[in-house]
Amino acid sequence: MLNRVIERRSDSEPGFTSKTVPWALDFSPEGTYLGLLPLGDQSDKKNKGKVFIKCPDLTQPELVAGGEKRSHFLIESVKCVAMLDVTNDEREKIEAKHRYFLGLLEKASPAVPSLKAVAVELQKPDVMSRIQQEMKKLKVKPTDPITIRIGGSYPVESDAWHDWWRKYRRSLSASHSATGTSSMRCVVTGELIRPVLSHPKIKGLAGAFGGATSGDSLISYDKEAYKSYNLDQSLNAAMSEETAAYRDSLNDLIANHSSNLANTKVVHWFKNMVPDADDPFALLEAQSELQEMEAQRRARDLLQSIRTGKRPDLAGNRYYAMTLSGQSGRVMVRDWMEGQFEELAGNIVQWFDDLQIVRRDGGAVAPPPKFLAVIGATVQELKDAPSPMIAQLWKTAVRNLPLPRYILARALERLKADLTSKDEKNRVPNHARMGLMKLYHLRKERIEGGNRMGELKPMLNENHPSPAYHCGRLMAVFGQLQQAALGDVGAGVVERYYAASSATPALVLGRLARTSQYHLNKLAGDKRGLAKWYEGLMANIATKIGDRVPQTLTLEEQSLFALGYYQQMAQMKTGKTGEKTEETNG
Repeated sequence: MLNRVIERRSDSEPGFTSKTVPWALDFSPEGTYLGLLPLGDQSDKKNKGKVFIKCPDLTQPELVAGGEKRSHFLIESVKCVAMLDVTNDEREKIEAKHRYFLGLLEKASPAVPSLKAVAVELQKPDVMSRIQQEMKKLKVKPTDPITIRIGGSYPVESDAWHDWWRKYRRSLSASHSATGTSSMRCVVTGELIRPVLSHPKIKGLAGAFGGATSGDSLISYDKEAYKSYNLDQSLNAAMSEETAAYRDSLNDLIANHSSNLANTKVVHWFKNMVPDADDPFALLEAQSELQEMEAQRRARDLLQSIRTGKRPDLAGNRYYAMTLSGQSGRVMVRDWMEGQFEELAGNIVQWFDDLQIVRRDGGAVAPPPKFLAVIGATVQELKDAPSPMIAQLWKTAVRNLPLPRYILARALERLKADLTSKDEKNRVPNHARMGLMKLYHLRKERIEGGNRMGELKPMLNENHPSPAYHCGRLMAVFGQLQQAALGDVGAGVVERYYAASSATPALVLGRLARTSQYHLNKLAGDKRGLAKWYEGLMANIATKIGDRVPQTLTLEEQSLFALGYYQQMAQMKTGKTGEKTEETNG
């Protein structure tokens, strides 16, 4: 896994990293302060600033070793550079870092002469006061990174300081390597190396993803239970400083090649570059209904173009994907996947095919759901979705795997809660939830080598082999019959009896069959034809159930009951009852 991550950024070098900076202090070639510059695309609401590819970077051990208060070079926090909003408690520390920042500018001036004049300018009280006033006016945060521009150019983009910086890092009294530690085998390359004690932090998993704002460790052993052979910190997974630069690649993936799936991040890339329009992962994440409708067709066209030889550039390509979250300062790798591009495209097509389900108002197949909708089908709110389940669902889609039984149970629980809700607005069946139940059975049957569930189609199948499926159909007819006979009665037979009938149909459906006679009698006069239609439909479904209504239904059978109920409701809403019936479930 780390080999693949490192391969993406083979040009990574210790002491350098890419950084996104939202602000710059602008100076003339002579070092006169000109003003504060916002960076990046100001028209973009999500603008985070300007990306600088190769910036100087010190690790946390290098920043704190020896007790000296050090700062970064050329790019630092607004608080450190401009002394903005410094409290009394932190003043001594921040002033020391500020002096160190100016000292670095002066030390680097033999390589970049213009830096010395800037260091002198930033020592003037009136200049500092002006900078602070401008920052407050533009509502700059003290924690924002900031750099400098001189004569219209950014020193950080020049390579003139690179050699100086390499020598400076080597001169630091506290080496990042494990002093006194003998050579060890690198867990990534297998070469004999001088291992580093700690690795740089991974950024981008803070907030909803469970990570820390200061970053999270991918590799760290700081508890006794994690240590082997008395190896501390990161020595249990020995890497050289060069190999530990995987941080740059992973940070770039999280920042620029990731998707947010509730409380989890998915990063993915390809061995050879793939245009965004041909990215199968993007098809899973369609955001609008138009994109959802287009996604399945696009995936199928992409797969066909590979198999017919029209896209040889994609045929031999490979994909890589990681599912990540943060917890207690650590990066949690929830899953890792890699495989052939063609296999990925085929699996995405199969995912969409297996999820296909009739619209709840009948007449057509619902658009394929975006992946977030599938997650949402298993929980009351997206924030409630556990990270391991999200990772498992993602893997199910990408690798064409069977759906775990516990996810089916979650979807079924949510369906029952919706159908029996006191709030009528919540009783609307969810397309993604019903499609997920259908997918469970199709994939389980394929794994077992059977074909009974091959009869499970997007639309109603009156000849489905499962009695549980037809019990669900009968429940839908009872509900619709009551609506036709009595109109809106609030909590009807579905809301009151669905949960019980889906678990113990023999105990409940007989009672509802007797009640249905009362509802049929209500359909008198000009609706007598409708009553006969309902009688014929119930008789037909009864023959499909057989001589004996099941006493109890297993979890899988309850989901078939749900599919029968849903598809029968959709069928009746198309007006196949002899006259179009009113929609009762949205």
